[in-house]
Amino acid sequence: MLPGHHLTPTLVEGIVRLGVLIPFGMVPALILHFTGVTISAETVRRLTETAGAVQVARETAAVEQLERTLSDPPAGVPVHLLSVDGAMVPLVGGDWREVKTLAIGRIAPAATDPARVATTDLSYFSRLTDAASFNRLATVETHRRGTETAQTIVAVVDGAEWCQGFIDHQRHDAVRILDFAHALGHLSTVAQAHFGAGTPDASEWLGQQAHALRHGHEAIVVNRLATLATTGSDEARAATQVTHAYLRSRLAQIRYQTFAAAGYPIGSGCVESANKLVVEARLKGSGMHWSPDHVNPMLALRTVIANRRWEADWPAVWTAWRQQARQHATARRHRRQAVIRSDTPAAEEAPATLAESLDPGEPAAPPPRPKTIVNGKPTAEHIWRKTSPFRAKR
Repeated sequence: MLPGHHLTPTLVEGIVRLGVLIPFGMVPALILHFTGVTISAETVRRLTETAGAVQVARETAAVEQLERTLSDPPAGVPVHLLSVDGAMVPLVGGDWREVKTLAIGRIAPAATDPARVATTDLSYFSRLTDAASFNRLATVETHRRGTETAQTIVAVVDGAEWCQGFIDHQRHDAVRILDFAHALGHLSTVAQAHFGAGTPDASEWLGQQAHALRHGHEAIVVNRLATLATTGSDEARAATQVTHAYLRSRLAQIRYQTFAAAGYPIGSGCVESANKLVVEARLKGSGMHWSPDHVNPMLALRTVIANRRWEADWPAVWTAWRQQARQHATARRHRRQAVIRSDTPAAEEAPATLAESLDPGEPAAPPPRPKTIVNGKPTAEHIWRKTSPFRAKR
């Protein structure tokens, strides 16, 4: 058991696992129903967040160990998917922050249709942090999955700079693919600016560009944008110029026919699903607002479950948790003992007489004890005089 806790290890594990999956307030009723044990939602929250903090510390320590030892990574699969994206979560005080998530998987022909691409064996890593820290911390998962040694890395991302920076950090030689839906989103902005939102002309123009883009005519689409950027209203021209520059600088990443022919996915659906599965399903419930310090502990345990590694990782979490709890208990005991010692006055700190302060080497003689028997008779200080029920009344 944890020091100072009455709950069994199995019960603590069950409470934490439920607290990771469902809102804290729903857990006590389930625990009572299945075990007969009464707990509070606050206990569920405290145990879940503490266990998550332990897992965060374990993963951070694993990254530091990798950086120190530069240990050889395991063998990677032949074709490896790597995709990152962000999702916003609500924080206490009304603020919103981006949680960054990595999805890693194995790319292979679909079992039911070899002509289709399937991404299997997916695993995830999520953190609420800046891009540089995320690049570093996610190494704990990319190393475990053998990203460094995979024959081919296919990185499907949107155009955010931090996403490209992540690929540079993990595998700069990856095949980079701009998410197809993301590219269409930019073209849709142009269609609405020139032809009006929701109009048949806008839909027809967008459909033509999507077909051309998907079937190997990306250069034609970019040239059409260059021509369109000289017509229309100032707003329409500005929107077209932005999209034209955006896609022209990413021509190598929008060769969708080539990528599809090579058996690569052209959409980032895996990481977008991870945003919902790992992050939003638990952290964006109705009325939820999270302290920034509690987001990563929850994410760390959510990814343990999503990666199907609970049975493998929980024993190590429990061991580290118990060790940490024992250390905290020992530290608290030492602090209490120090307070008790500091509250006990020492004789040398408060000399009773001038002689003692001048010559601390000579201990003061104890005061004389009052006599209890004089001339064979007990005095008023005698114990009999103080306790006898027959003592004289005054």
